[in-house]
Amino acid sequence: MLEQVVQPRQIDSMNARMSFLFAAAWFGCLFAASCADRTQPAKEPAMNIQITSTAFAEGQPIPDKYTCAGEDVSPPLVFGKAPAGTKELALVCDDPDAPTPEPWVHWVIYKIPAGTTGLPENVPAKEILKKPPGAMQGKNSWNTIGYRGPAPPRGHGVHHYHFKV
Repeated sequence: MLEQVVQPRQIDSMNARMSFLFAAAWFGCLFAASCADRTQPAKEPAMNIQITSTAFAEGQPIPDKYTCAGEDVSPPLVFGKAPAGTKELALVCDDPDAPTPEPWVHWVIYKIPAGTTGLPENVPAKEILKKPPGAMQGKNSWNTIGYRGPAPPRGHGVHHYHFKV
């Protein structure tokens, strides 16, 4: 497999005003269809799972450590409790303000065991993870595996980053 490595873009002073929004939501029908017990009709409507970070607060700038201007490591995340019957979780981090037709995807991690209550800082950039056991990471919009932090184009304005479970 050929991987394209893209150098992180330099972040200008707009990074200081970058805001962070948590948007915790189920993947709707796609997620429910892949995780639900198909022998039982759905009993509960989809629920939101709260997601927070000890590294920064909702609506606040993401520290440079978690961007291309710093170490570019994944931030520590804490999840709220998943609904009863959940078999596994998935997380996507994206930037809907990117100057692309679709949101720019910074991170895809799936097959997270349902009892997982968060992710540590600096999750390794590997397809198959040991912690949480069995979890896997997909390719981001840079076409690489694992987390890639905020790297808005110079002069493009404020970007919002959504972490969704």
